Amino acid sequence: MNRYDRKIWGLAACFAALAGYVDAVGFLYLGGFFVSFMSGNSTRLAVGLSTHLSDAATAAGLIASFVIGVMLGSLCGRVIQHSRHSALMYLIAALLMISAILAIIDANWAAAAALAMAMGAENALFERDGEVQIGLTYMTGTLVKFGQRLLSALMGGDRLGWLPYLLLWVGLVTGAVLGAVSYRMVGNSAIWAAAGAAFLLGSWLHHRRVPLAASMAQARK
Repeated sequence: MNRYDRKIWGLAACFAALAGYVDAVGFLYLGGFFVSFMSGNSTRLAVGLSTHLSDAATAAGLIASFVIGVMLGSLCGRVIQHSRHSALMYLIAALLMISAILAIIDANWAAAAALAMAMGAENALFERDGEVQIGLTYMTGTLVKFGQRLLSALMGGDRLGWLPYLLLWVGLVTGAVLGAVSYRMVGNSAIWAAAGAAFLLGSWLHHRRVPLAASMAQARK
């Protein structure tokens, strides 16, 4: 990841903050299930199979929705070559808006499925050649890389190689704090703020002079 310039790092942190916000809202909304952290849902699925089958079914549904979102995001990126990153953000914004509308009419699990789809789609933002270059909704691998780069810096390697990974983690945690506070204040309506943020990010990506794809391509050289 440290091949990318500072703008990419900052943008990735913004995307991670959006994921953290949505996951915190989803966690509180669903009473302990996740909409972006599928490792946690996988554990809940396994535990639910031996305790409460309804919990296992909920976790399985969220995992399936997340995977469908990943597929939608990847398909969007492959079909729309021009401005694909802004198109992805508009897709994410649309899914979040659908979730907010479903929450208004108390279609709770359908709303949760739409949230999980949005988070799955978000991981396609830094996809290149069919592989995710920067994970945005999961931090275990990011923290592993942070620890590795920090050790390298302490042993005389790249002094700032750990910084991008810390920035991603801080972005996600900051977003999660904002999501939790927003949910406590306005309940399900907090989803609208996430939809608005996704739309604004999509609009900014659409109008910025240097396409995100070009920056990623330069980093690969």
